[in-house]
Amino acid sequence: MARGSDALTIAVLGLLDDAPLHGYELRKRIDLVIGPLRRRISFGSLYPALRSMEERGWITQSSPTTATPPLAGKRSRVVYQLTDAGRAQLRSLLANSGPATWEDEQFDVHFAFFGSTDPATRLRILEGRRTRVVERLERVSAAGASARADSWSAELHRHTTDSLERELRWLDELVERERSSGSGPGAPTRSPHAPPPSPSARPSADGTGPASTTSQPSGQLSSNQ
Repeated sequence: MARGSDALTIAVLGLLDDAPLHGYELRKRIDLVIGPLRRRISFGSLYPALRSMEERGWITQSSPTTATPPLAGKRSRVVYQLTDAGRAQLRSLLANSGPATWEDEQFDVHFAFFGSTDPATRLRILEGRRTRVVERLERVSAAGASARADSWSAELHRHTTDSLERELRWLDELVERERSSGSGPGAPTRSPHAPPPSPSARPSADGTGPASTTSQPSGQLSSNQ
């Protein structure tokens, strides 16, 4: 499945793991859990995804039993529920901590279901996300020197930098908390507001080794210190 489909699949299976839901209620809960973070889920994308999951045997549907029959001309609401195969698929997806889970959409949905995620996996995703944010902050800081002198461009640059620095501090706090709770692999902890490690000390974009040793723009994270 594509990355966006993985995010929607996790959202659907994760919510159905809590309780069976009909389609409209499922969409509302997806919007409530995920929508405020990045985007809204439309019926146009939800129902094809539900059909695909049903074909794979991850969910089943049934009409709810009720003493009151539906009004003439109206269909009974279909209720979706998770199967054992769907529950296994959810666990498999939540166990993934590769680079795709560090990006915006997948990070958000994984974070929404961190309560059902293994602590060590949570920590790897948080550390990977932190790597992504540091990389973005470096690029934004480097671009600032060559940006147009227009005041609105400068304001946008400042807003972007502030947003990235806030997320970086937040991630530092979460990583520290996970490590302190014994979730981590025994790596030494550091102050939540300490500056990020140098590029040579950080994992590379694919998480397999040290990043390149390109010079870091001077003073880029002064607000974190």
